[in-house]
Amino acid sequence: MSGLVRSACLTNYAEIARSLNVDPMQQLRLVGLDPRCLLQPDLKIPTKAVARLLESSAREAGVDDFGLRMAETRKLSNLGPLALLCRDEPTIRAALEAMRDFLYLHNQGLVLGIEESDGVMVLRMEQITVGNLAVRQAIELAGAVTHRLLKTLLGSHWHPSVVCFRHAPPLDDSRHRRVLGTSVQFNSLMDGLVCRSSDLDKPLPNADPDIARYVHQYLKSIREESKTALLEQVRQIIWMLLPTGRCSVEHVAAHLGRDRRTLHRQLTQEDETFSSLLDQARTELAMRHLAHSTHPLSEIAGVLGFSELSAFSRWFSRHFYCSPSTWRARQANRLVEGDHIEKPA
Repeated sequence: MSGLVRSACLTNYAEIARSLNVDPMQQLRLVGLDPRCLLQPDLKIPTKAVARLLESSAREAGVDDFGLRMAETRKLSNLGPLALLCRDEPTIRAALEAMRDFLYLHNQGLVLGIEESDGVMVLRMEQITVGNLAVRQAIELAGAVTHRLLKTLLGSHWHPSVVCFRHAPPLDDSRHRRVLGTSVQFNSLMDGLVCRSSDLDKPLPNADPDIARYVHQYLKSIREESKTALLEQVRQIIWMLLPTGRCSVEHVAAHLGRDRRTLHRQLTQEDETFSSLLDQARTELAMRHLAHSTHPLSEIAGVLGFSELSAFSRWFSRHFYCSPSTWRARQANRLVEGDHIEKPA
């Protein structure tokens, strides 16, 4: 359900684990990952297992910045074929747009959204989850790798305006300030980076348009050969569009190069509907926001694509059999008592 990721995502995992007195082999066994994934960067492994591995390792080590530690020494080459996009596109903007379009070749569970308004560029990351999977370490790893990528391309002097995380701040944020070197906002409504649009229009000095065209052709051929299943494609687009307020079946179909009727027919053949996939994404995000943030319900409703709080409340009550405020209060008590988060019936 949450897709596959190249095992290169675990670069430096074993070293970081051992430095914190955590047995990496034992942790891999706990989540069912083959130890070969630490040696072969191009294996495809479940994103769900990777997220569980990072969270389990952080708990075992007694730290809340395990993913950030892994990102500190990452190189552009860890992205495999995507690294070529970043090197030979004419501008940072073009590189990021290409990264967004081909990211699933590296990580099917991570979606990159690019939004721009009034000279501000927002790079929003969505880690697709099922069953309210904890993703603090995975999303900090992805955010810090993206930050490191941009600094590699723009120069060590560059800093985004702010780096945002949905989760609560750590007990000690000194590593975040050192690694990210900028304003970090926790308890945000999104995970991602905010920067000036003008920064992304700077030309890349080593860009080669001929190689860029070749790389695009190469990656497109891979995309056609390893096309993600339709349901996974639709799920990725829903997660990308939902916070923008433009997550309609027409917009999703357009992203897939189809019309609404064709998409409806193809989803029916998979025993699914657009509405059910939309509800799945909303359910995941609703639990994530209500259980781990203190944002007003009206703001959470907007992130979930509802134009009014009343519409969100009706939808939530239909799926969770209580109001959002009641569910949030129950989770606060459960977290204090050490219980698991309550899932919808």
